[in-house]
Amino acid sequence: MNKRPLKMTTIGALLMSVILFACQHNTEEEVLIWNDPSSAADTLYQNPVFEPDLADPSFIRTADGWFYAYGTENEWAPGEYRITPIIKSKDMVNWEFVANAFQTKPTWHSTGGIWAPQIVFNSTDGLYYLYYGFSAWGDSNPGVGVATSKNPEGPFEDQGKILDNQSSGVWNSIDQFYIETGSGRNKKRYLIWGSFAGIYGVEMSDMKTPKLSTKFKIAGNGFEGSYIFEHEGFYYYFGSNGNCCEGANSKYRLSVARSTDIKGPYLRKDGVDIIHDNTEGTPFLHGDQSVGWVGPGHNGEIIVDDRGHYFILYHAIKYDNPLLPNGATRRPLMMDEIIWVDGWPTIEGGVPSNTLKPAPYFEKE
Repeated sequence: MNKRPLKMTTIGALLMSVILFACQHNTEEEVLIWNDPSSAADTLYQNPVFEPDLADPSFIRTADGWFYAYGTENEWAPGEYRITPIIKSKDMVNWEFVANAFQTKPTWHSTGGIWAPQIVFNSTDGLYYLYYGFSAWGDSNPGVGVATSKNPEGPFEDQGKILDNQSSGVWNSIDQFYIETGSGRNKKRYLIWGSFAGIYGVEMSDMKTPKLSTKFKIAGNGFEGSYIFEHEGFYYYFGSNGNCCEGANSKYRLSVARSTDIKGPYLRKDGVDIIHDNTEGTPFLHGDQSVGWVGPGHNGEIIVDDRGHYFILYHAIKYDNPLLPNGATRRPLMMDEIIWVDGWPTIEGGVPSNTLKPAPYFEKE
């Protein structure tokens, strides 16, 4: 916080002397300090911003200024099993657990977990839409579903399956990302999805119904956890590469490519199209044992604060404490600032930060 001596007029100084004498202050010298209103540089944070776990996060800022975040199901501690946990914060730094989005799992798929949720608000009907993947490891027919609620804290009522392997013709149909482009008559809705078997997209008739005849491909078999961010005339595709869940040995990482069209082609900085198999994007974020964090990936939404700074949220693995009590990979919530360089997003050092950093700034409601 900035501090400066308070300047006083002669009259003010005399008045203050009288007050000090009346209060019988015995100190020989007293320095008065004026505290400026806090600024972005005054408020610091350090990773992780929430633990023990909020894997594959998704975020939304509601009209009342609260941020809500949603994560993949997991057992945080013995007896504390979270089916799509919801946490909330006023500043994206101090988070508190709210509830589970689901009290019981949807019934349209027989086995597995609720993975990689994405929260979207539809102003037309005033509902919050929670998209999710439903899958087990090695599942032969995983799929994507959606649930709705009038409240970001839930509970969410399941609306059923949107697509799966069999209906879409896409193997490993999980890790969905819903996005809208344009406005008015030009407004279009898309669902992007896939995991290490090609990344595909499809137009949506509404928030729940895919036009499967419009299916298109945007990336090869090197990606999962798709996220697209529109910025200054480009669509930036962020995808996760490598294995998310090998604990301290995880080489999970994020890379990026961009396109002038939502459907692609998405090119790396060197001009290579990521539609080719065994191809990753331009490196964006990777782990490093020396900073204590490995396996960063499956980012949530990019948030722009009230002073125009860009922050990305994602999960990572603490190198010296990689596992939850049930043996699953422990993936706390992380945050870092994006710096745009020559039209490309970068993070300082390309690794998760592990020191105090300036926090996002938001005007008080």
